Amino acid sequence: MSNKVNRRDFLKIMGWGGVGATLAGCDLPTTVTLEEGKEQITSYLVPEEFVIPGVGVYYASTCQQCPAGCGVHGRVREGRVLKLEGNPESAINKGKLCQMGQSGVQTHYNPDRITRPMVRKGGGLTAVSWDEALSLIEGKTGPASGLKGERFAWVTDTVSGHQATLLDAHLESLGSSNHFVHEIINNSVSQAVNQDMLGEPAPHLALDKARVILSFGADFLGTWQSPVHNSVMYAEFRNAPRGVLIQVEPKMTLTGANADLWVAVRPGTEGVFALAIANALATSDPARLDGLPDRLQQLIRGYNIEKASKITGASGEHFVKIAAWLNERSPSLVLAGASAEGHEHGYDTVAATMLLNVILGNIGETIESSGVFPFPQLTARTGGSKDLLDFAKALDGQQLDVVFFRGANPVFTAPDALDLKGKLDKVGFKVAFSMFEDETTLMADVVLPMHSPLEDWGTHVVAHQPRQSLIAIQQPLMQPLYEQTRGFGDSLLTMLKMQKAAGYSDYQDYYAYLRDAFSALPDNIKAGASDIDFWANTMQKGTLDVDTGAGATIAVNLVDFDLPDNAKQDGSYYLIPSARLGLWDGRHANIPWLQEAPDQISKVVWDSWAEMHPSTAGKLGVKTGDTIKITSTTGSIEANVYVFKGIHPDAIAVPMGQGHESYGRYAEGRGVNPLKILALNTDRKTGELAHHSTRVQVSKTGVTLPMVRFQGHDTQLGRKLIATVTADVFERTEGDA
Repeated sequence: MSNKVNRRDFLKIMGWGGVGATLAGCDLPTTVTLEEGKEQITSYLVPEEFVIPGVGVYYASTCQQCPAGCGVHGRVREGRVLKLEGNPESAINKGKLCQMGQSGVQTHYNPDRITRPMVRKGGGLTAVSWDEALSLIEGKTGPASGLKGERFAWVTDTVSGHQATLLDAHLESLGSSNHFVHEIINNSVSQAVNQDMLGEPAPHLALDKARVILSFGADFLGTWQSPVHNSVMYAEFRNAPRGVLIQVEPKMTLTGANADLWVAVRPGTEGVFALAIANALATSDPARLDGLPDRLQQLIRGYNIEKASKITGASGEHFVKIAAWLNERSPSLVLAGASAEGHEHGYDTVAATMLLNVILGNIGETIESSGVFPFPQLTARTGGSKDLLDFAKALDGQQLDVVFFRGANPVFTAPDALDLKGKLDKVGFKVAFSMFEDETTLMADVVLPMHSPLEDWGTHVVAHQPRQSLIAIQQPLMQPLYEQTRGFGDSLLTMLKMQKAAGYSDYQDYYAYLRDAFSALPDNIKAGASDIDFWANTMQKGTLDVDTGAGATIAVNLVDFDLPDNAKQDGSYYLIPSARLGLWDGRHANIPWLQEAPDQISKVVWDSWAEMHPSTAGKLGVKTGDTIKITSTTGSIEANVYVFKGIHPDAIAVPMGQGHESYGRYAEGRGVNPLKILALNTDRKTGELAHHSTRVQVSKTGVTLPMVRFQGHDTQLGRKLIATVTADVFERTEGDA
């Protein structure tokens, strides 16, 4: 490189800074060349010799349909990717892949993709050349613009790997630290509790080691943390001796539907339930509370079964049965998910469930240290909803002149009470890096069309690592479909060159940057292979294993917390904006495969609905198919009723994902978005949006509409069509088979 940079700066540029810098030692190449970044692209009208018509070739890459980062194998034939499957080499998903990952090809071939750069002219977006779009960005953000510092911001979804390194470098070149990372489906509250009590935000949860899993709303088979990785461990958990799964939540999730015991509780009372279980355990074995501070012991003793049953609405026999299972089977694992986190006392509720893990002796058994990732510049910047609220606050104070968007769609996911659209109108210059014209993209002044994940390079370090930590590799499975799209890494490099950031000017493209980054790794990681062989082997495997020292002892630090005794009862209901495997937070609403994939519980397709308990439906005088109006203090939505026993009578659940005003032909004008009517309640300790705490009124509209469902009946109608046995009977008769 012609840029003169010292060894430490070079390591930082390559993403191996911080702890990783000590690993590299003096193994850096004496010369760094960009020749490896050059390629000759040949049209498939003149196919390569290795291309055999009709025979597929498989390439390894990384799924980008959600933040879990599963490894994929793409089947490519005649230069076109046709099918995605799980990569058996990936320790995350071990060859498995969910329906969202399978649908990545429809994201790639979607007819509504943005294919040209666009700039705002005369109130609308007009297609222009890349040169014109980049020139406008340089004029507004480059050194000649006169802007510098905290007037710039990035808003993204979860980002990691070398993309995160370059994004950090771009912010640094602007003199800004404003990176708002937003995911409406997140576990930020649990991460805060884990950090405070265990010293790390994302310890490894060994579902496969547990004999009993007690989950408080953690839909680990559907949308929680890393669903496919969890499902792989869950299969081991169900092997002999078969583990027992207990799910405690106000609305049945996919995980709840698979549970041996599903318990409906009043929203916001999961922490009380956990303390009552601790009370029952201490009643049979008082020594379990030894070592706990007096205040926590008194707190536990204050929640006997009778009191907890009254607060949670759960039957007393459930507490007795769950405590007996936990006494009889060890080790166990207690989890806390969206319903536990989603209230003003979310932190306290999660802390109560973690205290139960401490009492049961699960720390160090089924809750393992994930170690220290040696390359902190590559670790995931995980998203939550607090960053969304902080971003809205910054807009309110007119603190930002230029905002860059990538991945996140805050105009869609933000509650109407934030008036984010109105606030964004006042920002002078907005740039969106996007594949589709979503609600946020359409507000930008410049729109840059991105490669699909199947056309782009990247590295990813997911937040929820398997036991064997890794860097996941993303490589193009085919040449870009459209000439005018570009990769996100290439776009970041271009903008770094605009800022004349030292160390980046000689890189022709992001591919060359990645090649140099991997060449800079020490020999002990490359196992003595040459740079060329190491790169080829890593691309073939799709992952790079990294030693983090996982499995080290976790030191427990107990924290104080308080729980409300009961929820206020005023005739209103809790609104649950439920997440589901498929449309996720709405990012997949433009994929027809996922629109027509029936919901795992209601079996509804292509629409929204409102789940309601039969007793609630009877009180309101409605039945399945009737349209109801759901009103909060900030707005209202209308949806068809789905009467369902798997929900607490005090709750109304409306799934997320639908209700797009723009996002392509398959998403627009379909269903409703429950996020729009959320109140701006927050968790009192973390500031995260308490998205399960909004109270709503429900009324009939007098309209009945048909619901398209892939199922006619929800019961066996009194006929024993499907036989069931208890876990104990299964173990006696089939467990050793």
